[in-house]
Amino acid sequence: MNKHTTAFIAHRGASHDAPENTMAAFNLAWQQDADGIEGDFRLTKDGVIVCVHDASAKRTAGLDINIAEASLAELRRLDAGCWKGDQWRGAGIPVIDEVLESVPAGKRIFIEIKCGVEIFPALNKALAGSGLDCGQVAIIAFDTAVIIEAKKKFPRIKTFWLTNFTEDKNTGAVKPSPDEIVAMLEKTGADGVDCREHAVVDQQFVQILRKAHKEIHIWTVDNVSAARRLLDMGVDSLTTNRAGWLKQQIPGR
Repeated sequence: MNKHTTAFIAHRGASHDAPENTMAAFNLAWQQDADGIEGDFRLTKDGVIVCVHDASAKRTAGLDINIAEASLAELRRLDAGCWKGDQWRGAGIPVIDEVLESVPAGKRIFIEIKCGVEIFPALNKALAGSGLDCGQVAIIAFDTAVIIEAKKKFPRIKTFWLTNFTEDKNTGAVKPSPDEIVAMLEKTGADGVDCREHAVVDQQFVQILRKAHKEIHIWTVDNVSAARRLLDMGVDSLTTNRAGWLKQQIPGR
């Protein structure tokens, strides 16, 4: 991928069409020609990394059980697909090894860490056994302590700090500003930012980040006009629930 190519990353897999964070969603994303996938990962009480967004399994698997307090065996009994439709009934919560194994040559995975630094010993083992090269993996997190530790543990893997934007109702000022983002990236050692799609991400924003030699990744972009605007600015990736569809809407990107 050269620096002018923007990658389309499938958010929790092909989550518009299939149940998020399941092998059905990840495999469908590859079938739809996504450039990469993004998934959310947590550690179970018995030290296994599973792919699930929320702290509880209730929303996607129907049981209000805390992932960190559940065993893998308990989670494996749950159905994480039927909420999306009968055709997805039986889709389970995958472990990270299954997700990593699905990544084809030349494709990438963005690993969002939803817990803390306690995940790293198990993550190190999973990555070492995956056969993926460092360029195929990115680690992303909102927690700056996780980013700092990730750069220590995996210096050859790119890490991106996840951030949202907040707007002051009185002044209209948007936080964090590009300069504040750069300061945080420098502080944590992150290779770039992975931020929510927002009007504040303009050409000047991109120039400030590029001047600091940092990457710019944007979530969650399902709108064609927003995608075109960001593509024209040359951001590094768009995370989207509809990666295959969005690529088709913008031929010759």
